[in-house]
Amino acid sequence: MKNNLNDLALAILRVSFSGMILTHGIPKINMLLENASGFPDPIGIGSTASLVLAIIGEVVAPIFVLIGFKTRIAAIPVVITMAVAAFVVHINDDFATKEMALLYLLAFVVIALVGAGRYSVDGRK
Repeated sequence: MKNNLNDLALAILRVSFSGMILTHGIPKINMLLENASGFPDPIGIGSTASLVLAIIGEVVAPIFVLIGFKTRIAAIPVVITMAVAAFVVHINDDFATKEMALLYLLAFVVIALVGAGRYSVDGRK
């Protein structure tokens, strides 16, 4: 019974946080198609490259995490994206501004460490 609850908890964590981060990432797709030059360049690789990496971290990887496919690997781009958001983009902002990025960071670190659980593509037998 305990293992079933753990698997259910992992599914809830994966689906909820992946679904929520998609609401931040999907608008970035339109930004890429319309005007990528307005996107911040926090690590000095150019606005367009930064935007593409943000889309990978906030759309592509979360979709894999949501369905539980290659979950531990897929969580890594999200962790990196949220670390850059919290500790580079918002480094001088107050905690309330950084909080959302930190919450996503922590949730996806947990997902990267423990995996998808049984209720996922990875968990199918």
